[in-house]
Amino acid sequence: MDYIVKKEFPRTTVDGLSLSRFIIGTNWMAGYSHRSDAADNMIKERHNRAETMIPMFDTFMENGIDTIMAPFGQLPHILEAVKKTEDNWGREMIMVDTPVINVDDTPEARREAEATIKATAQRGSKICLIHHYSAEQLVNKNKRQITRLDDYTKMIRDAGMIPGLSAHMPELVVYSDENGYDIETYIQIYNCMGFLMQVEIESVYNIIRNAKKPVMAIKPMAAGRTTPFVGLNFSYATLRDCDMVCCGCFNEREAAEDIEISFAALERRGANLAKRNSPAKNQSALK
Repeated sequence: MDYIVKKEFPRTTVDGLSLSRFIIGTNWMAGYSHRSDAADNMIKERHNRAETMIPMFDTFMENGIDTIMAPFGQLPHILEAVKKTEDNWGREMIMVDTPVINVDDTPEARREAEATIKATAQRGSKICLIHHYSAEQLVNKNKRQITRLDDYTKMIRDAGMIPGLSAHMPELVVYSDENGYDIETYIQIYNCMGFLMQVEIESVYNIIRNAKKPVMAIKPMAAGRTTPFVGLNFSYATLRDCDMVCCGCFNEREAAEDIEISFAALERRGANLAKRNSPAKNQSALK
């Protein structure tokens, strides 16, 4: 099989590293549906081995989308699919890892955190964004600081990766910029439904627009609560040219649809969408 990039998706840079502005999300491969236990199990039953994900990854790679986000240390089958895709294509996938680290203020916890970060680098990740569960334990709203963050960004730099923050709490973006922490990119929840966003959409919009570093916007379809056409058009229309959208898919057909919608949004053209199915095939509203 010849592996050929048919069309290159627009790109941005984070600390000099080139990334596709569409990031492959992995919740709908890992079983994190944000919908129900039944949906979680449906995902896990479908994607319980690397081979089920490779056709999806091939679809992304054919369109120049080579950047993928996951807590890879917890998802070895997704890591295996990435490595097999890299072998098939002879081209690297850019791994953005979001490890959970122990941020307790003890020597033992720091050693554990450093070991977790080194393992992240050894798996091949280029960017390490401290998971929001860990980062948010360090936030001091009264002082507008993220306590001891420099300890962990230094560990990330020492391991040869680019440091970032998974900032589900939007204050993390603001405090990081105010204090000049060594952070090169942020994850921020951002969607047209306000799903899981801790403040109003307009407030997060302004935080992203004023962020000093590129932002990776996650959950663009609000975990299936809006359609890809609505969610992706909203995201790409309101984000900056330096920002990215992280979008999860269940199979290669969904990937192809989301890629076409995203290309159309960025190219300011109509998307090539299939009409909706219905028992009544000749309704004029379906044409």
